[in-house]
Amino acid sequence: MIAKLTGKIEALEADRCVVDVNGVGYLVHASTRTLAALPAGMVASLLIETQVREDAIVLYGFFESAEREWFRLLTTVQGVGAKVALNILSALSPRDLIAAIQAGDRGSLTRAPGVGAKLAVRLLTELREKAGVMPTGIGFSPVLPAPAGGIEADALSALVNLGYKRAEASSVVARVLGRLGEDIGLDIVIREGLKELAR
Repeated sequence: MIAKLTGKIEALEADRCVVDVNGVGYLVHASTRTLAALPAGMVASLLIETQVREDAIVLYGFFESAEREWFRLLTTVQGVGAKVALNILSALSPRDLIAAIQAGDRGSLTRAPGVGAKLAVRLLTELREKAGVMPTGIGFSPVLPAPAGGIEADALSALVNLGYKRAEASSVVARVLGRLGEDIGLDIVIREGLKELAR
């Protein structure tokens, strides 16, 4: 089983990337959060979850271990396959997932494509006791804040609606928020994102 890949990020798409490891290109599916953190054309490492099916061996990549742990937990819930788990991790960071589950915030979960009201209730019910011991991610304190307001998702949606590719826009939004902080207004994030995309 493949547990980690280190290689050149050859291509970035909306929900996957190609990692060139010594001339062999591995197709790795990932959340938009992980894809945004990858440097296109440069060497990077990805933690890998390998799933073997009858017709394929599929690789899922994660920039940090907290996201991989959440992927594993989410896929234990009935109705949550790998694709839906990645959609959830694209919509919510591990920290936001913990906050949403502990607050019983069904609305945050249904923001992820493929998660309807029934599945959101099942996630809240089955994961409520497990969420407290799950990792929150790099640099996050275990003290749980209120669920995030979704400025990252809103800015990404605006840039995609303006015609930019999701992976590219996601990367730019993450950089802008990292540079200016999460407390800035949506209009500033979009404006700064457009400046970067225009270069």
